[in-house]
Amino acid sequence: MNIGILGSGDVGRRLGDGFIELGHNVKIGSRDPNKGDIARWVSSHVANEGRTSSGTFAEAASFAELVVLATSWAGTPNAIKIADQKNFDGKVVIDVTNPLDFSKGVPPRLAVGHTDSGGETIQRLLPQAKVVKTLNIVGNPHMVHPDFPGGPPTMFVCGNDDEAKKIVTEKILTPFGWETVDIGGLESSRLLEPLAMLWISHYFRTNNGNHAFKLLRK
Repeated sequence: MNIGILGSGDVGRRLGDGFIELGHNVKIGSRDPNKGDIARWVSSHVANEGRTSSGTFAEAASFAELVVLATSWAGTPNAIKIADQKNFDGKVVIDVTNPLDFSKGVPPRLAVGHTDSGGETIQRLLPQAKVVKTLNIVGNPHMVHPDFPGGPPTMFVCGNDDEAKKIVTEKILTPFGWETVDIGGLESSRLLEPLAMLWISHYFRTNNGNHAFKLLRK
């Protein structure tokens, strides 16, 4: 599968590593496709020559069969605009963003909530795309192959298109090593984004990102 990632930071590059490992082709999109971090990421996959590349936001979205939004929240609407809405039409779009407001320092606050969400905002910006919210409740080092003593942690998934959620679960989350739980329509982003705030708050209290959530059943 061709996967386009919008956002070349730590999250985008880590997910790109995971997608390459699963055998997908990856193009990372950014405002400056030639900047050092991206060039080093592409060159780090020299053994997978031809399966990794960089480009503009529009080039990454056009290339993709599945698009991942891994931009900062403040930059997300503009990244979508630059990428051109038509390049998302009919495609599955994985939203890993969180609507964070750093204007008052850290830890940040939610910029959107609790009667709306970042996930729903992105769906409104991309009305013809199939937006799936997931992978937003853990730090990037643990997004791929989360290895915890208590067994695989739980990754929640929500979106309005059942087939899109199935694709994301079966082709990405399960091979990455996650237990998955579908929590319904995209309005459930109103739950996942505050859950991400709990993860973030614990990170700042402990200065440690080695934690994840697990749904226990009886």
